[in-house]
Amino acid sequence: MKKALGERLRELRNEKDVSLREAGKTIGITAMHLSDMECGRRYPSDKVLQSIANYYAVPVEELKECDSRPPVDEIKRVSSSHPAVGFAFRTVMEDLKKGNITAEQLAERLKGSDK
Repeated sequence: MKKALGERLRELRNEKDVSLREAGKTIGITAMHLSDMECGRRYPSDKVLQSIANYYAVPVEELKECDSRPPVDEIKRVSSSHPAVGFAFRTVMEDLKKGNITAEQLAERLKGSDK
């Protein structure tokens, strides 16, 4: 089973034996940002992912293989072809930004919808 991106980032940092603060500073992000990525709460932009790959001396493609999110183009395609999905997605994103719901709460609600 392939590792999640955050898990792989933590593994690489531990192999290099550096702190979150040290790795983040060299990569150009905060220790908190890196920690959030390692915990799966945030995902890096392409630019940050490239910086991470350079820092750990691994191909960026290796890290992209660990990213389980659907490609942005796929999200846009589904959202445009199914207006209700696009509206739902925008609503959820707005609620997340406003703090009306946490990612964990959303995940639990989605798990409950499988029943």
